[in-house]
Amino acid sequence: MDCLAPHDTLDSFYRSGQDVEKEREPHVYLSKEEVKEKIQSYNSSVTDKLKMTLNANGIYTGFIKVQMELCRPIAVQSSQSQGRCAPSSQETAFYLPDGCVNTLHISSTNTVREVIEALLKKFFVADNPAKFALYKRCHKEDQVYTCKLSDREHPLYLRLVAGPKTEMLSFVLREHETGEVMWEAFSIPELQNFLRILDKEENDQLQILKNRYAAYRGKLEEALRGVLKPG
Repeated sequence: MDCLAPHDTLDSFYRSGQDVEKEREPHVYLSKEEVKEKIQSYNSSVTDKLKMTLNANGIYTGFIKVQMELCRPIAVQSSQSQGRCAPSSQETAFYLPDGCVNTLHISSTNTVREVIEALLKKFFVADNPAKFALYKRCHKEDQVYTCKLSDREHPLYLRLVAGPKTEMLSFVLREHETGEVMWEAFSIPELQNFLRILDKEENDQLQILKNRYAAYRGKLEEALRGVLKPG
């Protein structure tokens, strides 16, 4: 995973913004002919060769791109620990910077929950999928909206309806928001790691403040010596 890199703050853990509530738009079921027409239209507009394919049984396959916007570290399995269910000492925690985009080949029957699981499995992420949520980001009337998708939504259907342009619709993987974090989904080592990171940030901030006031004190003492120096 070439986009893994260290992270220096947990400030973004407390995320705020203009996100709206979980997606509640009704799912409009399309006939096979309507799906065929939409796929033809979709493929005619594709510029990156990531086209959709309609199978004889009416199920279609295609690609979606998912942007990673993760604030907390993810646990990545080493080659020795892959396939194990229990936490392992062979797992390494990384911070994943914003902007990483991954492409998945999925089916129209795949749900949001299955997409999250497939994305984590693809990169050997050992974290519980319940920690994460998939969002759709779309443009409406010159505004950008980010909506949390329910586990039963079908991302490829949303991609088909919106068309191939990511400016109109894009997918984002995030952790659950602060108010709905499922702490029981975290292992004890992960929680302990969060505490260590918070302690380090607290100590770093304290040191910055101490250095700042030490510099102020030095300047004041220097000024006082200049004033009190016999003329």
